[in-house]
Amino acid sequence: MNTLSYKTVSANRKTVNKEWLIVDAEGEVLGRLASKVAKLVRGKHKANFTPHVDCGDNVIVINAEKIKLTGKKWTDKTYIRHTGYPGGQRTLTAEQMFGKDPIRLVEKAVKGMLPKNKLGRAIYKNLYVYSGSEHKQEAQNPKVINLSEFK
Repeated sequence: MNTLSYKTVSANRKTVNKEWLIVDAEGEVLGRLASKVAKLVRGKHKANFTPHVDCGDNVIVINAEKIKLTGKKWTDKTYIRHTGYPGGQRTLTAEQMFGKDPIRLVEKAVKGMLPKNKLGRAIYKNLYVYSGSEHKQEAQNPKVINLSEFK
C-alpha cells in the first residue's frame, strides 16, 4: 500500500475560521474567567488547533467591573512594575488597580496566560475588554458564549 488513508491537517492563516464571541464577566472569578478566555483567544477549543498559528477567535469581554476575587486577594494580590530608573519599582494592589481601571485587571490576567512570544502578542490583539455592557463590535454580529457550559 503506497498511500496513506489519513492525513494530518495543519491550519494556516488562510484556512483558519475566526469568529466573534461575547463573554459576560458578571459574577465570574477573575482567574477562572481569564483561563477560559485565554483558551478561546488562543483557539485551543477548536479541533484544528495548531500551536504555531493564530487560530483563535476574537473575544469581547463585557461587564469587567463586575468580576470577583476570592479570599483576601483584593488587598493581598500585588502587581509590580518598574519605571526603568534606579529604585523605580512600583506596586499596586488589586483593589487599587481595579479602582483606576477595571479593564486592566482582566487584560493582565488573560495576557499572563498567553505565550510570551510574537504569536502571544499577536493573539492578545484579538481580545477586547469593556467595563460596561456596551461594546463597539456590533457590526461583527458576535455570538454570546456561556462560560459555565464551556470547559
